[in-house]
Order: sequence, then C-alpha cells, then structure tokens
Amino acid sequence: MNFQELYDKAQKAGMEAANGHVPRPMIVQEHKDMMDDNSPVEKEYYVPQGICGFAWVVVKPGNCPFANWLKRNDIAKKHYYGGVSIWIFEHGQSYEKKQKHASTMANVFKEAGIKAYSGSRLD
Repeated sequence: MNFQELYDKAQKAGMEAANGHVPRPMIVQEHKDMMDDNSPVEKEYYVPQGICGFAWVVVKPGNCPFANWLKRNDIAKKHYYGGVSIWIFEHGQSYEKKQKHASTMANVFKEAGIKAYSGSRLD
C-alpha cells in the first residue's frame, strides 16, 4: 500500500466534504450587562462559519506501519489515548467543516483496512 497516495486520497476527500458543507451560521450578541442575558443587546455579530471547534483523526495502533509513516512525515503526533492523531487545521474555526473533514478522512482510512476514527470538540 502506498501511504502517500492513501493520505492524499483521504485529505482530498476530506477537503471536498468540508467545502461542500454549509455550516449553520451563528449569531453572537453582546449585552449591556454581560452577566444578564435579559439586558439590552448592544452589538450583534453574524458568524457565517458557525460554531468554533477542533477536529482530528486517530489512527491505531500508534506503531502500525501507516502510523509510523505519518509520524516520520510530520503529519501525525502521538495521541493522548493511544495511537497517533492528525489534526485538521483547514477551514478556519468552523467546527462543522473540520468535523466533516476528519470523519471523511477516517472513513477513507477504514476502507483501506486501517483502524481510524475521528474526534472533535467545541472551543
């Protein structure tokens, strides 16, 4: 298996999935009294990219040939709960786009017989 080709295929599929996804926009309001949501709204911001967050792909085990290749090529780092993680840096702060990218990449890896899953969290 050519690991570079597999990674490129997964990255391309992830980018296409994320770019094809339209996140639900977010409205952020600044109240006169920051401790009282019922106080008058002084400013309002429209955030078209939606909520902020992070996403990554975990490949296990961390010493399998593909994980070792990812580490050697500075694509992945040791993951806290075992394996290695590939962080999704594209798509600004958009949680939805990053999550879509990571889950698509993980699916491409799984189709190739590699143990992988995506993770994400809000900021």
